[in-house]
Parts: sequence; structure tokens; C-alpha cells
Amino acid sequence: MSAITRKNFASDNAAPVCPELMDALLQENQGPAMGYGNDQTTIQMEKQLQDLFGCDLRAFPVATGTAANVLSLSVLTPSYGSVYCHKLAHIEGDECGAPEFYTGGAKLVLLDGDAGKLDPQVLEDALSRTDPENVHHVPPKAISITQTTECGTVYTPDEVAAVGQVAKDYNLGLHMDGARFANAVASLGCHPSEITWKGGVDILSFGATKNGAMAVEAVVFFNQEKAKEFEFRRKRGAHLFSKSRYLSAQLKRYVEDGLWLEMADHANQMATRLATGLASNNENPIVIDHSVDANILFVTLSEKMITNLEEDGFLFYVMGKRSEGNVRLVTSWNTTECEVDRFLEVVKISG
Repeated sequence: MSAITRKNFASDNAAPVCPELMDALLQENQGPAMGYGNDQTTIQMEKQLQDLFGCDLRAFPVATGTAANVLSLSVLTPSYGSVYCHKLAHIEGDECGAPEFYTGGAKLVLLDGDAGKLDPQVLEDALSRTDPENVHHVPPKAISITQTTECGTVYTPDEVAAVGQVAKDYNLGLHMDGARFANAVASLGCHPSEITWKGGVDILSFGATKNGAMAVEAVVFFNQEKAKEFEFRRKRGAHLFSKSRYLSAQLKRYVEDGLWLEMADHANQMATRLATGLASNNENPIVIDHSVDANILFVTLSEKMITNLEEDGFLFYVMGKRSEGNVRLVTSWNTTECEVDRFLEVVKISG
């Protein structure tokens, strides 16, 4: 069976580009336009994001989530500073030292917290032990949180605000890695502002690639003081595209008519359907490791289940030793009920 026809529960990155965004690219591909973000599509995209979040802001398209995250952090901390984040954060485990590289050597300080979330009290305790004036110490400069978290859980508005208050108390910048921001907003049913600038977030990595786009994220500055510096850092970091309109065209269509939330909500619903089916398996109920707030779930399956699922054409990640059976499942904008139900059927007959 070819990789194209296999049933994908490995990552929402593996899903294809949604038709609406592909059409937007084709429509954009008509005649010339000014380069480096001076085109009308990029200007309109920024205005759309201002309307979406209900505030003045600056928005810069980049091609990858790593670029969005690390370039954001580079304007929040000098090379001798530190960024506080959860020990499971994407910037710690999955970006190959890019945060340290782009900040010129800033230190990541890793903290505990249930279900992938930074605990405000743990954060407060850690910061209270620092001495920013002591030249022998690494001064704290920023905090980064992930929404949706690496565990598939979601920060509520109150939880974001609690972290935001700590950032304010210590005069630190607050960055949000929003690679799956759409899934969080769809899950919470809140206005995007409630879990961003109203909660104290200064910079958001606004993800689209995991939710139907080809290759685009937006770095959104709610605190615009650092936006000008970002323009230079983006250029120096090789993420200023001459044909930026093709990135912006995706973002522009992404947020039009609520498409971004429609796709994210579908992915979330498929994850809920999958989790409900696994947990209610009469012969062998499957334990779900964390609350399924969005489109990610972690479960433990037998080796027989894993083998049978793979032979049936399913793609998914086994986390760690195969014999331990820890599996991550991710649903996407195009996951079907039939795929979910077939997954559940194979698990059931595998006993």
C-alpha cells in the first residue's frame, strides 16, 4: 500500500493541503505583485488578523513553525538571557537547538507541570530564586507556552492569564507557540483574544501548516515594540520571502469565513470520537493518558494491536520502546469517521 493511501494518525503535518487554500494559491498566481511583503495580499492579510484578534498588531508570514518560534524568541531575549518553558515544550524537544542558535545562545529553563502545561506557581517559585542583577547568573527574559500543548491539552483563558501575570510581575516577554492554536480556540469556543493579548501574550506563533495550509505560519506581535527588530531578524534568518504573497494568500484564505476553525473543529471531533471509542471498548478498554482537549491523544496499545493496525495501513507514532506500547494519535482536518471507526474495529478484534 502506498504512503499516499495509508490512513494517517501520525501527524496533522502529514495531511494534504485543503482545497480552499490550494485554490487561493492558484488565484494568487495571476500576474505580478511587489515582493518582500509589499504586495496587497500581505497587507490585507495583516488587516484580517487585526480584525480576527480585535486589536492593532503586526503580522509576518514565515514558512515553518520552527522559524516562527525561534525568531520570536530572538527578539524577547538577548544571548545571555533565559527562556522559561515546560520540559516537554516543542522548542526544547523538537527544534534541534534552533532557539539557542537564533537567540545567540540563550538558555532554556525547563519546568514541570501537569499535562504539558506550565504551572504558574512552579514558574513563580523558579523565578523568585533568580537574581537578574547578578552578573554570574543567567537573567530570565521570556516565557514560552504551547497552545495546544504537546500532551494535547489546552490552556484556558484563566490559565493563560495566570502565566501572563507572572510574566508581567517579572517584566518578562510572553511567547505562545500556537502551532495548533486553531484547535485550542475551536475546543474552548472562545474569542482568540481571550487566550492571547488579553492574557498577556506578547508574540504568537500563529500556526496554519498543521491545519490545512501548505507551508505558512504567522508571527503575530501584540506588543509591537519589537516588531521592527523582527523584520531584520527575519531577513537575517533567511525567512523573508521575495514572493511573500504566496504565504499570505494561504493565511488570508485560512481565516476567511471561519475556515481555520471549521477545519480545527473537525479534527477535534475526530479525536473525541477516537478517544470515546477506545475508552468504551468492552473487551479491552484503552486508557487515555491525558484529557483529549483538541486533536491529539496518547494511549497504550498491545504489540498485537500495533502490528495489526500497521498491517491495516495506519500510520502513527510509537513513543519509545514498541514493547511498552505508548502511542501518539493525531487527527487532521481531513480525517474521516470511517478511518476512525476502522481503527477502533482493528483494536477491538486485536483484543
